Amino acid sequence: MGHREDLLEGAKRCLLEKGFVRTTARDIVKESGTNLASIGYHYGSKDALLVQAYISLIEGMSGGYGPGWGVSDTSRTAAGSLERFQEVWTNIIRSVPESRAIWLLSFELIFQGERVPEVRKLLAEAQEEGRSGIVPLFTDIPEAEVDKETVDTEGRLYQTLLQGLMVQWLFDPDTAAHADQLTEGLRRVLAGVASAGAHEEGRG
Repeated sequence: MGHREDLLEGAKRCLLEKGFVRTTARDIVKESGTNLASIGYHYGSKDALLVQAYISLIEGMSGGYGPGWGVSDTSRTAAGSLERFQEVWTNIIRSVPESRAIWLLSFELIFQGERVPEVRKLLAEAQEEGRSGIVPLFTDIPEAEVDKETVDTEGRLYQTLLQGLMVQWLFDPDTAAHADQLTEGLRRVLAGVASAGAHEEGRG
């Protein structure tokens, strides 16, 4: 690997061990075996490097959320179905113990974004990427083919559910929502919408 990749991997290890605030440029240099000048040359600043390292951690984590993760290929559920909805959230919740450090880091970075404009800008861009990246888990549509309207609607819905779910599981796992509860809640919402639509048609 070159210095750019070494810095990224070193920054990822530092983030998981120390978090955003406590990680210094010298920590990253020591962990990556590079030098201070390399940070500015490849990433512009330590904060920019740490945000990119965080994004890389999130991307690596999300690879296990899709259908078929932890089960045989024959049990894949249909895209867009309630079964797929439940399977994805089951996978996400199952990953909480091993990804807890990354989610804690997520909230630390959110608070830092209020104080460091550069971090805020990079996180906003990462949020947009996250919205487009989560949609394929539920739809099987390749990320490159997901249109902007879908990202701005379905993507935002899934992202909001994900962030709220992580708050619950980090705060108190004993009372946090489970995939079957989320799925039943959605089923009831859909049934209510269908019932209201039928009622309106009957009135017409």
